[in-house]
Amino acid sequence: MQNIKQIAIELFGIKHEKFCYCAGAHELCLECKICRKDLPDQLVQYHEELKLNDYIDYTNLKPETVKEDILSLCELADQYHLKAVCINPYYIGYAAANCKHAKVCTVIGFPLGANTSKVKLYEAENAILEGAKEIDMVINIGLLKAKEYQIIIDEISDIKEICLKKDIALKVIIETALLNKIEIVIACLLAKKAGADFVKTSTGFAKSGANTEDVSLMRHIVGSKMGVKASGGIRTKEIAFEMIKAGANRIGTSSLLVDK
Repeated sequence: MQNIKQIAIELFGIKHEKFCYCAGAHELCLECKICRKDLPDQLVQYHEELKLNDYIDYTNLKPETVKEDILSLCELADQYHLKAVCINPYYIGYAAANCKHAKVCTVIGFPLGANTSKVKLYEAENAILEGAKEIDMVINIGLLKAKEYQIIIDEISDIKEICLKKDIALKVIIETALLNKIEIVIACLLAKKAGADFVKTSTGFAKSGANTEDVSLMRHIVGSKMGVKASGGIRTKEIAFEMIKAGANRIGTSSLLVDK
């Protein structure tokens, strides 16, 4: 695969030699929307007594979900001090009213990413009004394949602008199962430059989900100052820990992988 630094230079037309302090494999400063050099490292130092609870986005994105499922999700997330619940937008208000400790995360442009930018912006604004504290957006994968990179940057940047007003974390789903390695590199670089807080592997609706090779690559690309969320097919604690060892600092799962 082509050198990541060279990909970044060609992608953004970088002509300076200004060093990046985020420890990203691109090495040179991307002049990101949000400079992360003073942010704390997001790498998780794995050890045998590490508890998964602090890194779990407990997820229910099934189309057949009913209120009772959301209530159970919130109660269990609070009981085990999980990081967040991740739900479809319809239930944001209900989850916000029933989660006492866990954050409410929702999805926009989900699961295909092919909504217009105006629709995604509206979804983000409405989600925040309803009570969401974190947003997982899906990029337009067709635009990535077509090399329409500026549209992707603008879309992420515009949504991040909305999130900044309320201190909302923005995670960008790149759907790694549909990308080759160079496309994963480019997608991560676009998300980083546009100001996203996390890159995320998967919706859970593609042909496969997270794997440690892709998670490790994503962490290598973005460096230590940006989040990496692994999701899709993570159904055991063993797999979750492998994702953390590979570089994830958030795990999306519909399984209750907790220390009780």
